[in-house]
This record gives sequence, structure tokens and C-alpha cells, in this order.
Amino acid sequence: MLPDSQAIVTMKNIGKYRIIKELGKGATAVVYLCQDPDVDRQVAVKLVRFDQENAVVSRRMQKLFRTERAIAERLVHPNIVQVYDAVVEEERAYLVMEYVEGVSLEDFCRIDHLRPLHRVIGIIFKCCMALDHAYHQGVIHRDIKPANILVDKDGNPKIADFGLAININKDMDRDSTFVMGVGSPAYMSPEQIKAYPLNQKTDLYSLGVVLFQMLTGRLPFRAKSQGALVYKIMNMDTPVPSRLNPGVPVKLDAILKKALEKDLYNRYSNGAEFAKDLSTVRFKIMGDNEEYAVQDTRRFEALRKLEFFLEFENIELWEILRSAVWREVGARVALMKEGQEDKRFGILVSGQVEVSLEGKALCKLGEGEVIGEMAYLHPNNNKRHATVITLEPCRFLEISGPALALASDELQERMRNALIARILNRLRDANRKLAELSTETDGDASATVSETGEVKLELTPA
Repeated sequence: MLPDSQAIVTMKNIGKYRIIKELGKGATAVVYLCQDPDVDRQVAVKLVRFDQENAVVSRRMQKLFRTERAIAERLVHPNIVQVYDAVVEEERAYLVMEYVEGVSLEDFCRIDHLRPLHRVIGIIFKCCMALDHAYHQGVIHRDIKPANILVDKDGNPKIADFGLAININKDMDRDSTFVMGVGSPAYMSPEQIKAYPLNQKTDLYSLGVVLFQMLTGRLPFRAKSQGALVYKIMNMDTPVPSRLNPGVPVKLDAILKKALEKDLYNRYSNGAEFAKDLSTVRFKIMGDNEEYAVQDTRRFEALRKLEFFLEFENIELWEILRSAVWREVGARVALMKEGQEDKRFGILVSGQVEVSLEGKALCKLGEGEVIGEMAYLHPNNNKRHATVITLEPCRFLEISGPALALASDELQERMRNALIARILNRLRDANRKLAELSTETDGDASATVSETGEVKLELTPA
């Protein structure tokens, strides 16, 4: 007799459903694309083989399948994956579902693959209405995350995997003893972490996390251990999305703040309310949003060509592009002024600027040069000591220090190392020039370094 793994590979049918191909495999289940002979349609069949050596696990898996089958009878909605059949046998169980030709929402949460704003809002709007429908049928999903939201070829979202859902019309305490701890920690609400009784607001919190990730390319809370992550979810304020991605409208900051409220009383009470607020933002978005992705790609390619970013990974470059402000400025515009206090710095993508100190020109800088990094790097003094004025139309990537502080640890380290290396190279050039000038004048020379890394030389006769 073949081992189970080989038996699965050589199967031609699951019940009456003919296997076409394997779609995916997880820790406990394999999903196949199959043909339904009765209605001549393609379906997705999720097959689980029970662990005969672990009766407890087997009973739990059987319960999950029965739960999903019972729930599916009530959940008929265009944005919820339809379940057609569920069969529980002694050694295995399988769930027959609507086949969604597309991808999971995970593809739209990557920093280098974010979708146009109107599409993001449209997807979450429909998910809100689907969760509202589920709640009115007495169902809470409890594991909302990008992997459980499919997007079909027409861009419509469909929420899947209601196997971990609970029927809120039943005994909550009895159900929660079995399912305590289900869900994905990064998307779990504070009350879910505490194992408190749940209502529909826990799904809306998780959907808020998904929206945050689709807008910024990162999770609101990240940590190196699960304990640290749980602490942040329970105790720390959620970062402001528009600080991570300046392209996010300020009104979405307020919507996400309400969706991710730790206090249940201040969070959205239902999906329809969440959806209504999203609609007010969506209808204000103007212009051809298809240009968004094209423009992003062009800007990424422009940065990729700059020597400064030579050692940066593509994913880090996308993270910079999402959190920075791309500025197109004309000639004779002051990018930075002496006496200002802020943590902004930036890179000249094209054009030329002049750096001056107390009205005296220090140098000219061109494409690929960094400006203002000293104010960013200094630990306790962000006052500017030089003025930077454009000499011609320029493209300038303006990076906010506070926004960069919310970026990944890898990007922060890479940026800091790149800036320090640039400053050290400038200091070496300054030392060389200083030595040459000192020899030519037969006197003493001193130098001061501006926040741009350029050097002002002062000569003292011997």
C-alpha cells in the first residue's frame, strides 16, 4: 500500500470530483482544482487527512469542517467564497468551494506591488459589506488576513476560510474553549489576544490591519518576537498611515484610527458604518488612477540608476519611494534654509543646486547627491547651518526622518550606513583639498563641514 503522500499524488478523484491539478498545499490541507460532474463546473476542493495517531487533532479538524459546512448554508454573498459541499469521513474530510481564478490579497500588500488607492478602498469596502452580511447571519470570521481574501480576475474580493468562524448565537464560552488562540497574531484584535468574548468588531479591527498594510506595505505593529508583538498591539498607538505613505489622504488616517481602536466602544460598530466612511474618501479621488502604477515604476527606475542607491535592495528602494515625497521644483527655489529645524533630508534625482553659508556660495551639487543629511543624523541638533537653492528645475526625493524611523530595521541601517559613507568620502576629499591649499599658501588652513557634507575652508597666513 502506498504511503499517504504518494496516495494523494496518484489520486484521480476526491469523492465524485475529478482532480485537474493541485492548487496549493498548507500545513494541514491540500487544495485541488476539480471538475464537478453534476453541474459541469470547476471547483476548489480542500482535502484534509486526519492524524490517526492524534485523536484530539482529528476531532478538532472534523469540527472545523462541520462548522464551515453549517456556516456556508447561511453565507450567500458575492464577496464570500461559496461552499457547495462538505464531506467528513473517518480518515479524511473535504470541502468543495467556489473556484476563484485570481490571487490572494497578499500580492497587494507587498511594498513593491501596492495597488492604486481607489482599488484598495474598493476592495476593503466590499469586504466590509461581506463581513456585515456574515454578522447579520450570526457569524464572526476571526481570522481575517490577506491570505484569506481572494481577488478574482475582475478585481472583486472574496473572503474565504470561515472554518475558524463561530456562531455567536451559540454558547460563546463553550465555543471559545476550543478555538482560543486561533487567528494570526499580527491581525488579531486586542480583545482576541485577551481571549475575551468576541463580536463583529474583532473582524473589523483585523480588516483595518489589512487596509493599513495595503496602503503602506507594512503592518502597523512589528516585532522580533510574538510576546513583543502582543505588547505593542495591546499598548502602543497605531502609526499614522500618511506618515508612512504621503500619498494616503489624511481622511484615511482618521478612518484607520477608528478601525484600529483598542477601545471597543470607539471602534466601528458594524461593517456598513466602516464602508460608508470609506465611500466618502473614494468618491473624492480624481484623475486616471491607472497612471499611479506607471508613475511609480518610472520613479523607481530613476532611483535605481543613482549611485547612492547602488547597494539598496529593490524592496528597500520601494519602501523609500512609498514613504518619501517626490518633488518637482523650478529654478531659484530654496529647498532648505539656514536656521530651520527639522529632520528632512533628500536626494537630487536630477538638476543642480547651490549650497551657501551666510550668503557665501560653498559648492554646487548635482544628480545623485544627498542634501541635508547632517540634520537627520545628528542625535540632538537638527538645526540647519546651510541654505540649498535650486539653480535649475530639479527632481528632489524628500525623506522625512520621523517616517524613516517607522521603516524596516534593514532599511534604516542601510540608509544610515549609506549616509555615513557619503559624509566620510566628503571629509576625505576635504582633507585632500585642505592639504593642497595648505601647501600652496605656505600657511595654516582650517575647515568646517556644512550639513550637506560640503566643506568651507579658511586660510590663515603663516
